[in-house]
Formats: sequence, C-alpha cells, structure tokens
Amino acid sequence: MDAINLNRQFAWGPILHDDGSASFRLWAPALRELSLRIDGQVLAMERNIEGWFETLVETKTVGTPYGFVLPDGRIVSDPASRQQATDVSGLSILGDPHSYRWQNRDWKGRPWEETIIYEIHIGTFTREGTFRSAISKLEQLASVGITAVEIMPLAQFPGGRGWGYDGVLHYAPHNAYGLPDDFKAFVDAAHGHGLMVFLDVVYNHFGPEGNFLADYAPDFFHSDNPTPWGPRIAFERDPVRRYFLDNVVYWLREFRVDGLRFDAIDQIDDSSPLHILEEIPETAHAAIGNRRLHLITENPANGAELIADRAGGGRLYTADWNDDFHHVLHVIVTGENQGYYAPFREHPWEKLRRAMATGYLRQGKHILGDRRVLTEALSPTAFVHFLQNHDQVGNRALGNRLHTMVDERALRVLTEILFLSPQIPLLFMGDDHLSSKPFRFFSDYQGDLAAAIRESRPKEAENFGGLPEGMRVSDIPDPSAAETFLQCKLDWQEISDEGRREWSDWLRRLIGFRRDHIVPPLFHARGYAGSIVTAPERCLFVDWRFVDVVLHMRANLSEEDVICDRSASETIYPSEQRTESGLPPWSATLFMTRLSEREAVNDDEVR
Repeated sequence: MDAINLNRQFAWGPILHDDGSASFRLWAPALRELSLRIDGQVLAMERNIEGWFETLVETKTVGTPYGFVLPDGRIVSDPASRQQATDVSGLSILGDPHSYRWQNRDWKGRPWEETIIYEIHIGTFTREGTFRSAISKLEQLASVGITAVEIMPLAQFPGGRGWGYDGVLHYAPHNAYGLPDDFKAFVDAAHGHGLMVFLDVVYNHFGPEGNFLADYAPDFFHSDNPTPWGPRIAFERDPVRRYFLDNVVYWLREFRVDGLRFDAIDQIDDSSPLHILEEIPETAHAAIGNRRLHLITENPANGAELIADRAGGGRLYTADWNDDFHHVLHVIVTGENQGYYAPFREHPWEKLRRAMATGYLRQGKHILGDRRVLTEALSPTAFVHFLQNHDQVGNRALGNRLHTMVDERALRVLTEILFLSPQIPLLFMGDDHLSSKPFRFFSDYQGDLAAAIRESRPKEAENFGGLPEGMRVSDIPDPSAAETFLQCKLDWQEISDEGRREWSDWLRRLIGFRRDHIVPPLFHARGYAGSIVTAPERCLFVDWRFVDVVLHMRANLSEEDVICDRSASETIYPSEQRTESGLPPWSATLFMTRLSEREAVNDDEVR
C-alpha cells in the first residue's frame, strides 16, 4: 500500500493512503503504551524499539478529528497536526493534501535581485483577518511594485490572536486565519499577481502553552541551557531533526511558498557533524525541483558564514535581516538611543556609512564552527534592510510607526536611501499608504501567563524608545485585551485619502526606478562592492561597484545645501538635475558610472 507522494517522506504526522485509510505515528520514547482516539474509537498503538508508536485506521478518515491518549487518560493533539479542530490543546484533524486545485501550477518564482518584501500579519492585515480576505489586497500590493509578501508565523499558537512566535503545532496553519486550503489559495493568488510568498518559521523554541512533547518525549529538549523563551531543542536526535527538516519540505512543497525566514537562528544549537542549519538548505533545494528558492535568516549574532558566496556558487542562505542598518538610522532620525539602540549612539553617521557599504557593523559569532567570513566579503544582496518591521513597531510602548515620529521630508529621504541602495528592501504592512493604525504586541493568554506578559512589556518598550513623555507604565496597552489586537487592523479605506494616495504613487515611481536601474547590476553583485566616500556632516556618500557599473548614492540629511562629487557620472535619480550648488537639504540622488570593458576586466582580476 503506497502513501500519497506528498507525505511519503514525513516522519511525523498522519499518512493518508490511496485507499482512504491512514497511518498515525507519534514519537513517545518515555511511554510504554499509547492509544489513538478517532471517530469514537480508542485504538492501541504499536511501539517499536526507537520509541515510535504507530497504528493503521482502515476506514475512510479524511476530515475526522483525532488525538493521542496518554497512559494517564489525557488526550493530546498531534505535534505534527495539519489542522486543529479548536485550539492547540484540542483534537487534530486529518486532512487531504490533494484537496486544493492549484491555478498557477507553472509558477517558478522570481530572482532574488528583484525582491521587494512586504511583511504582513494575517490577523491584522485586513478587518476579517483571514487568508481569503487577504487575497483581495494582493493586486494593490503588486500595483505598487511589491514582489514578495512575507507572512509572520502561522504555526498554530494558543488562543485566537497573537504574533505567532509562540507556535506549538508547526505543521498546522493557525485556524483563526482559515483552513489549510485557504492558505494555499492565498499563495496561489499571490503567484497569479507575480508575488512571491515567504513564511516566517520559528525553530528555536515552542510556545509556553499547549506543548505536551515533554510529557512523552522529554528527549526532544535539553534539560539545561534554555533559550530566552523556553527549553532548547535537541537537534542532534534524529526524530527531532526530522520534525524540522520535514517541516521545511512541508511548507515549500505542499503550500508552494517561495521561501522561509528563520527566526532568531542564533538560538539554534546543534552538536551534530552536520549542523541543522547546513542541512536545512540542502534538504530544501532537493525538495522543490526547478523552482527558485529563497531562505532568509534573522541572525542577531551577525555570523557571516551562512550568507557568504561559496566557491561553487550560491549561498547556504540567501540573506539576513540586518538590524544594524535599522538601529543606527533610527538613532539618527529620532534621537532615541537607549535599550537596543544604545550601542549606536556614538558616531552614528560613521556607523551608518559602514552599514550601507559593508553590511554588519560588528563581526559576529559564527554558528558553523570557526569559519571566519568578513562582512566586507558579503554581497550587498545578502542583506535585507528596512526602516521598520514588526519588532521595531510592535515592541514600542504604543506601537507607533516611524512616519508618526519624523516629518515627511525626512521620511522621503529615508525611503529613498532604502530603495536606491543595492540591499534588499523590506516594508512593513501599511508602509505603502502611511497607515494610521498602530501595531502593538498582542496575545491571547489567561491567568499567570497573561500577567507575566503584561509585566514584561515596559522592559521591552524601554528597549525600543521607552515611554513617551507624560506616559506611565500603566498606559501601555494590555497585550491580552482583545481591543489591543483590534486596534492594529489596517484600514484599507485610508488608501483613498489624497495624501496617502500621493505617497503610494510616489512609492510606486521609486520602486519602478529601482526595478529599471538598480536591479540589473545586482545580478552580478559580489563581495567587497561597497566603499565609503568622504562626506560632510549628516551626509551619506557611498559607492557600490558591480561588473560594468558603479552606483554612487549621495544623501543629505542636513538643513544645508552640500556639494557632492558628480564627476562625469550620469545622474539617474532623480531624473531632473539638482541645483548647481549640489544636494539640497533632506534629499538623495544617485549617479551611475559605466565602466569601460578594460575597467570591468581589471576589476574582475582584482577580485
């Protein structure tokens, strides 16, 4: 009896067979006995020597709720559940991986160099907060020039609302957003609009509620050295490793997402000969065939080896979120310099120039052994840059956005810096129309856990700007209050406001310029591309050298005109010429020098 190909390699979770029967498996090495409850029956499961329990249900089972019965009588959900009937602690549902009929089956993805990311939270992206309602906004994003939607984590988490970083069931799309087929429909529709879909996954811990693995598989975790959010995961154990490697394949193949963003990988430890972070890219590329694949990291440790170009071509991971760029720019334009911003208060302009030219500001801790890679050796496209994301907005005391803290001329030049540079730009949802809605931290816990989260918010806010003048700790919105969540939902009617419509139109033109002039050289981007040019105070002068062109960014964030070195370069942004005196206050321009064939060859030899 052959299992459906889509499920054949998965170690965890149910396997649906061609005749409608299904096999159910669970790794529970701490137990001597285990049962399956399904369709009113309780069936004993057979244990093998490695601690795997399995049983076959021969009757038609698609759509049927099920759970595992522990020796003490408790019924727990499947940790590899594909769908939940209620919440994380309730019964799981056996689904059919072939039930959705794809409309854009020939989609192959887009090159990374074309990527413009738009980060969204499904629950607050629309008033309805569902996959299906989100589909209606994709055409608008594509019309602005967005090429990729990145979704905050979907793995089933406790309650009906939350950011998703406390997921417990890593294979189950959160059911408050809709069914698994609804998520597939979202991905399908995005592809129809030319949009890639990236999914944020959290492989460094499990959420604090609804995770029963420790009760029957304590070896899933290490008993010492926890992460800041819970027990550290034991990746060197094969069943544990398979849980996550299969999960990578699951999202990429069954849901056809174009890439994954791996949260806080500096908290992923593995003593195996082949580190899990090395095996993930190998497994992922083998799973998707000839589709383009983009794997993105969030690596606060700034380890460069994961995103370095390899001798045979390509990188283990496509790019890393570069918080250094955001933090130093935020210090410059807002004056906030406490908490996470404190290391950037000294010589911020020098730091900003370095971040733009070379990426990381500090040489970080390497995850894969002692391999040392200098940040200068990384391609500019190995970094994702942003003016804000969910963390930098949502962890503020009031969840207010950058455009509420700076004037429009500052916001425009910051946005020009973001899009005129060769790094990959990311916008947070609502940035395209200057949404008036805050984005705050919200969750759906009760009792002591809710109280602990509420008490942690002032400290987190202190890391991201602190309390506004005149505000008290008690004024911070309660994360567990439903109103806190509801206030974060985007109001798409705002896009019809004249000022916001003008901003969207301007952003569309800026993105169009990037597509026509910045993207083509990026296909030949390599390390050691950026160099800092001496600049006046409060100015950013950086050059990036590619195979046949040099891009010269000149940005002035001061109140005075400044002279900039045009030489014989061609001014390509803006299309109109600047004043004779040079660069006006709060403005940016881009020049391009086209290299002769001899210069290009010599440059290649030097590299």
